[in-house]
Amino acid sequence: MSNGSSFNDFLLLVFADTQELQLLHFSLFLGIYLAALLGNGLIITAVACDHHLHTPMYFFLLNLSLLDLGSIAVTVPTSMANSLWDTGTISYLGCAAQVFFLAFFISAEYSLLTVMAYDRFVAICRPLHYGTIMESRACVKMAAAAWASGFLNALLHTANTFSIPLCQNHILDQFFCEIPQILRLSCSDFYLREAGALVVSTCLVFGCFVFIVLSYVQIFTVVLRIPSEQGRHKAFSMCLPHLAVVSLCVSTLLFAYLKPPSLSSPALDLVVAVLYSVVPPTVNPLIYSMRNKELKDALKKLIQFWQ
Repeated sequence: MSNGSSFNDFLLLVFADTQELQLLHFSLFLGIYLAALLGNGLIITAVACDHHLHTPMYFFLLNLSLLDLGSIAVTVPTSMANSLWDTGTISYLGCAAQVFFLAFFISAEYSLLTVMAYDRFVAICRPLHYGTIMESRACVKMAAAAWASGFLNALLHTANTFSIPLCQNHILDQFFCEIPQILRLSCSDFYLREAGALVVSTCLVFGCFVFIVLSYVQIFTVVLRIPSEQGRHKAFSMCLPHLAVVSLCVSTLLFAYLKPPSLSSPALDLVVAVLYSVVPPTVNPLIYSMRNKELKDALKKLIQFWQ
């Protein structure tokens, strides 16, 4: 095969060889997928329906839940279908679409997490100017910028990846189409172009992470000066879930793409891919609702309404 256009499909990694283990994988991923749908769906519905949650913080949380739903919907259903029907193939166009949408949702999520850090910084460090700085139009513009940055980043990586000539076999050692796995199929130096794009994206992620860290240094400096214990507790309850989500997402993704080649193995790559593509969308709703009384109350009202 001389180039990428010669590939009709790719062969994805299957989790197990026996039908029993494939059904176990299907059941496990189905449970995770339903949990992500339920958790993120409840947050979206609660924020949309409860006027008490029509604030910048919950507006951004609603956007985060939408991105989480999108990212887990890109990979998990395809993997479940492959296990259920005992097949591991995905079409060339399907693979390109999977790369684009996964890069889109993950990139937009990191941008949105940076915006959410700024929202918390303004709320705690500039409370008197919060209403002016975080007014509704500004919030919509920041959310739109996060989605647009994800789109542009995804377009860049998808175009670079699938314009590279591929002349190896079409087997991907992953349960979804992942850019590093596709680059391994290249037999030329064209992959350096996409590697350069990955470096640029990594620098942008690192820049966002530095911005978040600096924001929280100032936030915690202000919080520790609050004389009231109740005030400090409220501020920490607002910040710690966001900080936990950022730590989980950044650490897993950076390890997935920057780990040394000596540590690379099919089993480890599989575990890391699950950690950064499946775990965050599932646990994010739990992290955000665990210490948030307003969100808990809204969810209780929503559940009681349905009952």
